[in-house]
Amino acid sequence: MLRQCVKLLARSLRPFINYLNKRYKQWTKPDSASLATGALVDVTRSKRDLVAENAFLRQQLIVLKRQMPRPPLTARDRGLLVLLASKVRGWKDALVVVKPDTLKRWHREGFRIYWRRKSKSKPRKPRIAPEAVALIQQMALENRTWGAKRIRDELRKLGYWVSKRTLRKYMKRARRDLPPRQSSPTWATFLKNHASEIWACDFVQTYDAFFRTIFVFFIVELESRRVVHFGVTRSPSDVWAAQQWRNATPFEEGPRFLIRDNDGKFGGHFSAATGAVEVLRTPVRAPKANAVCERFIGSVRRECLDHIIILNERHLQRLVREYVDYFNHARPHQGIDRIPEPLDADGVDELKSHHPVTAIPVLGGLHHDYRRVA
Repeated sequence: MLRQCVKLLARSLRPFINYLNKRYKQWTKPDSASLATGALVDVTRSKRDLVAENAFLRQQLIVLKRQMPRPPLTARDRGLLVLLASKVRGWKDALVVVKPDTLKRWHREGFRIYWRRKSKSKPRKPRIAPEAVALIQQMALENRTWGAKRIRDELRKLGYWVSKRTLRKYMKRARRDLPPRQSSPTWATFLKNHASEIWACDFVQTYDAFFRTIFVFFIVELESRRVVHFGVTRSPSDVWAAQQWRNATPFEEGPRFLIRDNDGKFGGHFSAATGAVEVLRTPVRAPKANAVCERFIGSVRRECLDHIIILNERHLQRLVREYVDYFNHARPHQGIDRIPEPLDADGVDELKSHHPVTAIPVLGGLHHDYRRVA
């Protein structure tokens, strides 16, 4: 009777015992997501279980290392590995994912970051007004040739008294991301300052209906984009180019500078014809050095030569003359943001009127010049 009661009691308590066993296994199971929780759970486990689990995990690391030679590690993973390695005596033998030298390098980087932050000075408020700082930075950016003394004198004119040391500090911050300053003006600055005194010349090579070569010689003024002179020939030479220059300057009223390339057509005769004009030769393979003339040549090709079959030299002469007249007197120029002949006050009033607009065909209707009828 007593035995039957014990069996009955054991049968009734078995589900509760299984539930407690399951909960204990779950509680003692290592948590892979939290290192601290897993370490606390390992304290309650026996040494035999820990050694067996260690061998089991080590074998899994060996298998993963075969599939992924270099696993990605975050900054948190690196810090934890460095911290745990300092607590393990034989950490070099237990390290699998990276080399020991890599772990040492991480330790040195962390040491360097720690002391850099610790020794960093606390930022303090500037002793001068924010308006003065903004003025210093503005002057430093807009005037690359000015030094601390010049900016200091400009600030004194405005009522700000700042030392040279403070000026240099804010000037350095303002010019930190700028390219190094050149001792001489740039090519773009030179062209902008002397545009009214510079001409540029170059040859354009094209072909007629029988694939014979014809050359067109252009001389362009940089400031107004005006075509000063052009010439057409099948056999360009040094003597012919010199004569074209004389035709462009009949009263020897030429520019101060002339930009040209290193073509062999510009020989001794051409140099003698230019006389006192200072010739500026462009570098090899540098089309931007003669950008205005190169862009004009591109316009001639795109707006004229690419649309017409040239019959002979006389035909090309007539086409280029008509296009040059349209280019100088009717075509707007985007490079200088204006039209060749600016409208006066009467012209503006005329535009506001209701006079009809007429279209004048150019090059047989390839382009049109729009004007109001008076």
